[in-house]
Amino acid sequence: MKALINKFIKDEDGATAIEYGLIAALIAVAIITAVRAVGGELNNTFSDVESALKSS
Repeated sequence: MKALINKFIKDEDGATAIEYGLIAALIAVAIITAVRAVGGELNNTFSDVESALKSS
């Protein structure tokens, strides 16, 4: 029984999976932030083009 408990304590597979999950979550947050920033700028650009086309 003691060997089983020691094996469980030394098992790091779960910790590794959690670390990979956290890294993936941070990357997802960075991507979402970048897409929102670029999306806002892109929306402004299309609005400017639309206004220029309407005025000409």
